[in-house]
Order: sequence, then structure tokens, then C-alpha cells
Amino acid sequence: MSINPKEPSNRRDFLKFGAVAATGLGLYAVSAEAGPDPRTLKLLGTQEIGATRPRPAGNKPVWDLTTKPLEKVRCGYIGLNRGRGHVNSAANIPFAEVVAVCDIVEQRAKGAAESVKKKTGKEPAVYFSDENAWEKLVARDDIDVVFISTPWEWHVPMALKAMEMGKHAFVEVSAAVTVDECWQLVDASEKYQRHCSILENCCYGEEELFVLHMARQGLFGELKHAECAYIHDLGKGVLWALGRDWRRNYHTFMDGNLYPTHGLGPVAQYLNIGRGDAFKFVVSVSSPELNLTQFRDKAQPNKGRHKDEKFVCGDMNTSIIKTQLGRTIMIQHDVVSPRPYSRINGLCGTEATFFGYPARLAIDAGNKHPLLDPLEKRNSHEWTYEKEKLTKFMQANCHPLVTKVGELAKKVGGHGGMDFILNYRMLDCVRQGITPDMTVYDAADWSAILELSVRSVKDGSAPAQCPDFTRGGWRTVKPLGIVS
Repeated sequence: MSINPKEPSNRRDFLKFGAVAATGLGLYAVSAEAGPDPRTLKLLGTQEIGATRPRPAGNKPVWDLTTKPLEKVRCGYIGLNRGRGHVNSAANIPFAEVVAVCDIVEQRAKGAAESVKKKTGKEPAVYFSDENAWEKLVARDDIDVVFISTPWEWHVPMALKAMEMGKHAFVEVSAAVTVDECWQLVDASEKYQRHCSILENCCYGEEELFVLHMARQGLFGELKHAECAYIHDLGKGVLWALGRDWRRNYHTFMDGNLYPTHGLGPVAQYLNIGRGDAFKFVVSVSSPELNLTQFRDKAQPNKGRHKDEKFVCGDMNTSIIKTQLGRTIMIQHDVVSPRPYSRINGLCGTEATFFGYPARLAIDAGNKHPLLDPLEKRNSHEWTYEKEKLTKFMQANCHPLVTKVGELAKKVGGHGGMDFILNYRMLDCVRQGITPDMTVYDAADWSAILELSVRSVKDGSAPAQCPDFTRGGWRTVKPLGIVS
């Protein structure tokens, strides 16, 4: 749901207030019950931010939550800028139904509804204009899943309300802004026994699914290190677009990794984070902030209306995560430098290493995995598979999900088809009544890196302890299998 820049939301104002009030101390977070009232802000102290909180009485874990199978999964959509892609995917899935759509922009809401009617013959209910119109959508009794694709500060209150009303909440990235909000999502999912899944489409990219498949097949040997990123030059476009001021706004009061999940989600799945391993602590450093200020002063975008904005987020943030099993993950964030798009997508094991952008795979000379040619010559100074050779190897060993719906995904579209595979798989899990691949614990683990990286930078790059959102469950939860 796009927020009108002339009428900033109370919640966005609240986040800005919290940042100013917490200078030198950390971030504030709002309580689930009180809403965005600055008088109810809760300071997360240095120790508290990494503390694992006790499970509230009556709550039960949801890492293996099963629900009643459904013949048709009925969906509601809040936010139709990014959310339009999710609507389009559902309209092309035979067991999904778009029941209602909502956006603060009337034209966007009606346009999405019309596209669904043209595709399926059924026109969904439409909610628009009022900033709180989404509450009417989540109150309906004919919706199973609510998709939330709004500015970040709205994710948690919308997801909490959806779960309270008996719906599963599928939330765009990042699922939450603060660690406290991550705990709110976990507690609500466990209380209401509803799924709260993060819509991390990059976990369903063809390359990422291939790497996951090979990791599960044991091609990499023992896994020890991963690298990932969100490097995407938005500095002269998206961050200055009217109606997207909310995204640039975070650069004025948070210095850290503001968008961790696109790169982190896939590598966390490779390493079985939350399912045999867990994040332990984060160390984060930021470069100087230069590009946004220089572009603002030179180009004076939007007729100079941003001349008094002060940006604090370093152009490049690099964070290192240490896991409970001793593995390491490097994660970077840079959305302003003149640099080609990359999520890095690197995975290193004892017997093979993969890196993306461009895709390359190195195989240890002694790796005798049955998928490999035993007569293949391997040079430790060269990539074993790249370009056409790697393409053939990936096609011969693609993930079962790609085999099943990959061609349809490319026809429907959405980030090269990964949006459709994401929606197909997540909604199929709800249809079958089984646990989605990405649970609320994944949403919390991956999203929490945002505030944890900010905390580490603020504390002179000291380690920021990671909370255990599974409350010890990661030690026994089974790894994510190969989806059939």
C-alpha cells in the first residue's frame, strides 16, 4: 500500500521520532497493543537486544504447524505496488483465488481487480483511499491468507491483525524493522497458530534452488562459509521517487544493512539456519555516506525539496555473521554506488564452491560425488563449471520445483519467474495443510539482521548477539528437505 508523501503515516513519523530520541542508545520499538504512540516506546538495551525471551504461556511452536487442507486457498492483498506481482501469480494458480485487494491509491486497487477479472472471470472486492481500509480486508471471513506488500513500518501491525483474525500472514521483505517487532511476529504466530511467512522470492530463483538442491545432495561436502548481498543501484531512481520517500527515509536515521533478506534468505537455507544451526552474533561496519548527499546536492531532485535531509547510512555496509556451529556469512548492502546488480550468492564447502554474478562452480580434485564426471580434469586455479558448461550442468540437476513449474513461471513472469514459484509453493503448502518452507522463525532471523547491524555499527562494530527466536528449537528441527 503506497503512502502519500504529502500525508506521512503516523507509524512512519513514529519511527523517525524513535530514531531521534534514541541517539547513542539504539532503536525504539512499539508494543503490539499500544500502536504507534511515542509515549509507549520501549528501549531495547544493549543486553536485551540479543536476549532470548521466554515463550508466553499457552503459546506453541509453529516450525511444524499443520493446518486443515483446502481445496481452494482464498487470498487478500494489501499493497499493490509490489503486491501486484503476487496478485498476478495467484490469478494463474488453479487452486488459488484472489478474494480482495487493497491499496491507498484507488486507481491501483481497481486496476488490480480488473486484471484478476480479465484472467479468472471473477472480480475481487476492492478497498482503497483510506489509510486504514486494510482493516476491513483482514476482517473478512472468506480469506485464508493475507499478503502484505506495504512500506516496512506497516508490516508488523498488519501481520499481527491478520493472524489475530485467523488468517495466515505472508509478509514482504523485510518482515520487520526492529528485533522487538520480530518477537511480536513470533509470539503472535505461536499464539494464534497461524503461519507468518516472509515473501523472500530470491529463495526461489532458479540459481538459488540449484545451489540448495546440490547442497542437499552433498555436492559441497561440509558447509563452512557463505557470502551474499543486496547490491542494487537505486540511488538515482527508486530512492528519490515520490511515493517512495519512506524507503529513503531509513537512510536518514539508520546506519547498517537496511535490506538484508534478499541475499541472506537463500544462504540461510543452504546452511540450515533454524534447522540444525543458528545465528550467534553479527559484526558490522559501514563505509562513509557519500552518494545520496552528492546526488541530492548536484541534481536537486524533486525541485530541491530534500535540501535539508541528512543521510547517515554508509554507502556500503559489510556484516559478518557467526553461527552456533562456527560457520561464517558475509552480507553486504549498497543501493547507491554505480555498480552492477549482485546478490553474490556464494557457498563454500570442503569439496566445492559456488559463486553467482556470474555463476561459477569449482569442484575439489578429490570430490567423487556421483553427479560428477569421474574423468573430469580439475584445476585448483580455475572454475570447473562456468558459462555454457555450467548451464548444462544446472539444467541436468535443476531443483524439482523448477522441473515442475519452471516453464509456467517464465510465462507468468515476475523477477524471471521466481515470484510465481514462490507463490505457487507457499500457497500449495497452505492447500496441503503443511508447513511452508519459510516459517516465522526465518522471517525473524533474517529480518533481525537489520537492527542488529545498526546496533553493531553504533557500538563501534562490536558483536551484536542474535536472539534465538526458536527458543532452542533449532537444535532438533529437521532441515528443509528437497521439495518434490
